[in-house]
Amino acid sequence: MGGHVTGAVTALASELPEWVTLLRAPNPGPMTLDGTNTWLLRAPGAAYGVVVDPGPADEAHLAAIAEWGPVGLVLITHGHQDHTEASPRLHGMLGGVPVRAADPAHSIGGPALDTAGDVDGHGLAIRLVPTPGHTADSVCLLVEHGGRQVVLTGDTILGRGTTVVAHPDGHLGDYLTSLELLATYRGIPALPGHGPALADCGAAADFYLAHRRARLDQVRAACDGGARTPAEVVAVVYADVDRSLWWAAEWSVRAQLEYLGREPEGYAARLDRP
Repeated sequence: MGGHVTGAVTALASELPEWVTLLRAPNPGPMTLDGTNTWLLRAPGAAYGVVVDPGPADEAHLAAIAEWGPVGLVLITHGHQDHTEASPRLHGMLGGVPVRAADPAHSIGGPALDTAGDVDGHGLAIRLVPTPGHTADSVCLLVEHGGRQVVLTGDTILGRGTTVVAHPDGHLGDYLTSLELLATYRGIPALPGHGPALADCGAAADFYLAHRRARLDQVRAACDGGARTPAEVVAVVYADVDRSLWWAAEWSVRAQLEYLGREPEGYAARLDRP
């Protein structure tokens, strides 16, 4: 899930490896940008491909995934519905192909991902990169074939705008650590869960780190200026964001206040969307 729509966070990828195909789901919106990116990966000459984030349960989208097949594995970057809703239906359509996620609740017909290991990518080298923060179960995927690499970033890094730290499941300290890790992937294209592919995962992570640190300074200033609740902080810090998205901004503000040790005592730990 993204924030308000802005420009790309770094240069766009001019080309991707021939073994990467983007299939964008028809679910555009303020939190999904142009729609959920379903990434289709197949090593040249391989009998089976890998699907990453099947997206919403849209029949036409599912049919397009199945037509691209045969598929040997479905991987999930994190458990939000706009990435996973199609999983049960796709699992059946593909004859029981395993769907694997870090969270067992989103794995179907196969074990949960072991975030300390690699995945058999049917000819592709797939390394799991644990990146909690946006959600507790978020993972990125470093994929390599023929000397070329890409990083599938889910919602940890988006192609446009910034992402939400979905407190309380998401955690800002974990997110900053995850961004610091992704900042080491220099010169490797980032394939995000929403928005366009980016030329440099490391540069995008640098942008995100700078943005988060600037927001923390703004939150500190808002609190020092008298803001006492997440809603009051949002009204100051996110004044440039459409008010219809302030409910989502409150997630990130809660995570920021917790990180700073300033969350109001007794404030409910869960945000219910109005």
